[in-house]
Amino acid sequence: MRRAVARWQTWWTRLFVAAVPVAVLLPVPRPWGLVVAAVAFALSLVRPPATTHDAVEVEAPLRGRWVVVNGPGTAVPSHGVKAYGQAYAVDVLQPAPDAPTAVGWGLRPRPPETYPAFGRPVHAMAGGTVVRASDSQRDHGARDTWPLLIWMMTAEGFLRDLAGVGKVLGNHVLVRHEDGTVGVYAHLRRGSVAVRDGGTVRAGEVLAQVGNTGNTSEPHLHVQLMDREHPTAAAGVPMRWCGVSAGGERDPRWATGGRRPSALPDFPENGQVLELG
Repeated sequence: MRRAVARWQTWWTRLFVAAVPVAVLLPVPRPWGLVVAAVAFALSLVRPPATTHDAVEVEAPLRGRWVVVNGPGTAVPSHGVKAYGQAYAVDVLQPAPDAPTAVGWGLRPRPPETYPAFGRPVHAMAGGTVVRASDSQRDHGARDTWPLLIWMMTAEGFLRDLAGVGKVLGNHVLVRHEDGTVGVYAHLRRGSVAVRDGGTVRAGEVLAQVGNTGNTSEPHLHVQLMDREHPTAAAGVPMRWCGVSAGGERDPRWATGGRRPSALPDFPENGQVLELG
């Protein structure tokens, strides 16, 4: 039942947004309008039950030197919420020693092409069938200043939620693996997706390139495993990457302290620099 309700998360949110002005502005019985709004809001918060799936070993989705951001090795849920099947999701980007250490106040976004992660190839973590492949959304400028970050985390993020999961993920590829799990690769570069719906892929095959589409502050790859094809009805599945070399190097800009009690013990921590591939 919880999955059935959660699958319609976007529509519950839309109903709530529509019901509030109707209840306040139009000549309808106000209690009933407010009840509809309250019920829609409550239903929009329903999430699928947590998975009992063991961690799945897969190949790393990138090659070369990368740093972990918002990963399950520090805390679960890694992004602070379980919505869209992202309880064990991880963001990865390339270290940039020349990146500014302080967040400014400008209104002009930095072009995505100036980030080292932009355009790097994304590889399939496991073989399977492509469930969905999308790459028509444009790559937007970075949300790298306080005004732009606040805009992204409030109005822009809310509008993307209303538009649906496709706008949150940006350009993305979903692959259903032979074990039934579904790999999600998000924020991909416009026009870079090399696979199509219904096609088959091999582990390690190039799917697309890292971009800056959807709900993202700078070019990076968001990747996760789920137990269903529909992100709103799915629970996140933990994963382990094989072929990972992790030394003691850390990027202080992305380190967020030690592991929390909820952390996935065998996954790298936030800020840890990895050699993938």
